[in-house]
Amino acid sequence: MSRITLAACQYAIELLPDWNSYESHLRALVADAVGQGATLLLLPEYAGMALSGQLPEAVRTDLQASIAELQPLIPRWLALCESLAREHRIWLCPGSVAALDTDGIYRNRCWLFGPEGMAGHQDKLIMTRFEREQWLIGAGSGLRVFETAFGRVGILICYDNEFPLLGRTLAEAGVDLILAPSCTDTRAGFHRVRIGCQARALEGQVAVLQAPTAGLAPWSPALDINTGRAALYLPPDYGLPDDGVLAQSVAQNSAQSNWLLCELDFAALHDVRLRGQVMTRRDWPEQLDGRAALLT
Repeated sequence: MSRITLAACQYAIELLPDWNSYESHLRALVADAVGQGATLLLLPEYAGMALSGQLPEAVRTDLQASIAELQPLIPRWLALCESLAREHRIWLCPGSVAALDTDGIYRNRCWLFGPEGMAGHQDKLIMTRFEREQWLIGAGSGLRVFETAFGRVGILICYDNEFPLLGRTLAEAGVDLILAPSCTDTRAGFHRVRIGCQARALEGQVAVLQAPTAGLAPWSPALDINTGRAALYLPPDYGLPDDGVLAQSVAQNSAQSNWLLCELDFAALHDVRLRGQVMTRRDWPEQLDGRAALLT
């Protein structure tokens, strides 16, 4: 498959007070993207925290209690996501959630599902100050590569996109597409992640798909304010957009969830690596061979 249609969700955090309303919401959202021809669907970082809307008000408005008490809902959520991927024969990354790991530490974990079921998960590796200091979320370890019919896919969750060696590791592993689920509460935060995504696309000559949270959720102390555009970033080069932005959401923010649909041409991406104006993917090691040493 040299061309696929990607769908990145500018995802509004809605208050869905029971399981039935949440399930109906997610099924309708997925069906909407699939109806528009999407093969791979991406929701943002902490999209799974919408599950906390089902908790009693006193619990869901408590930062620590909200993640502790939603843990029993996660297996049911994963089963729903897997069933949707199988039913529609798609790849679905439903965003991340704070999940209690086997060592007793909460981690920001993102799963990927394919037509044959769960493909695996990726943890966030570098925590923001909010996650470290207030939410007490621990760092994950290691990067995973997911094999699909259209190429190799990696996941860098939000802040992880701001660190070039993570993206380089995925590029060296042969990844063509990086999924970048994000959650930011300020324009500055969104642009930090966006700039990181574009830098990773430039350096590795890969595609980076970003899906952000959106809107206001005053009922959630973790996701109360959200801003950002969904977008697909490519290296600026022959046959690709001059600014590296193939597509992006119309507005910086939204009170309702919106899909950004865009077609990714893997052949054009691969051609740039062979015949581009520059060869950043190939030339990366040259900065490490000693020529960048400080002169005295």
